Amino acid sequence: MRPETSVIIPTWNRRDLVVRAIDSVLAQTREVQEIIVVDDGSTDDTGEVLAQRYGKRITYAAQANAGVSAARNRGLAMASGRYLALLDSDDVWLPEKTARQVGFLEAHPDIGLVLCDVMRMAPDGSLIDVFDRRRQIPEDGPALRWVLRDPALAPLSVLMRREVYEDVGGFDESLRTAEDLDFHLRVAARWGIGVVSGPLARALRGHDGLSALASTEDDYLAVMERAAEAAKGTVPEDARRQALATAYVKNAESCVWRGRYGQAWELGRKAWALEPEGELRRRLLRLPMMAGKRAVRAMLPRAGEGR
Repeated sequence: MRPETSVIIPTWNRRDLVVRAIDSVLAQTREVQEIIVVDDGSTDDTGEVLAQRYGKRITYAAQANAGVSAARNRGLAMASGRYLALLDSDDVWLPEKTARQVGFLEAHPDIGLVLCDVMRMAPDGSLIDVFDRRRQIPEDGPALRWVLRDPALAPLSVLMRREVYEDVGGFDESLRTAEDLDFHLRVAARWGIGVVSGPLARALRGHDGLSALASTEDDYLAVMERAAEAAKGTVPEDARRQALATAYVKNAESCVWRGRYGQAWELGRKAWALEPEGELRRRLLRLPMMAGKRAVRAMLPRAGEGR
């Protein structure tokens, strides 16, 4: 019989952390019948440790290192559940996650993917903040206009129908970063999205990520411009323009702090041409001051220099 729920856990040299992730799945109050761990080229003894600890309770697949998107995609292709979930190997679920999200999808046949709030944790175990998904997606159902404005996605918060994956495909392996944003936008363009309020997962932050790559403005903007172009005629034009302006402003600010002033100026110019509203306009007008402060700090001697 087909499993009700499958979870895909990509991992890379996280022998100890991945055990925490798997144990949190096994502790679910609503059983997850298929746990797929895709080892993306680990050089520690992850495979041996998992085989000894879990045996046939998990499906373990090893591959040459190809990145987190390739690992997730392999797991998705292997999965046979009616519902598909994602969990990174440094994160954990709380016990009620599967029960509440499966229950939500069963009660809302018009929704393809459901999210939950996420507690973001520091390496010392302290709480950084809570990623409140209802602030991002204020109502269940068609969500493209909201996701365009803020496409952030925590993969561990996702539970989706198999049909969603079969329709939109997996993660774009050509992207170095922002592959999760791209996936979120492609789903929102074709399926209703829901939110189960309340934190049902914990995400570890402030340590090396699986991809070992920092976010890049180029990938983020490529994803956003492609999605905004595809959304023409689908969402109100003013919402589409403000979403694109938001992406330009956000990445202009990031470029300033990276010292990429020319790119920041170009992004600010694009944002201004879209006639940004309210706070977006104020953030644009603050960019020169931000750049000035950044330049001054860059010129100041570092502590201990010149002594």
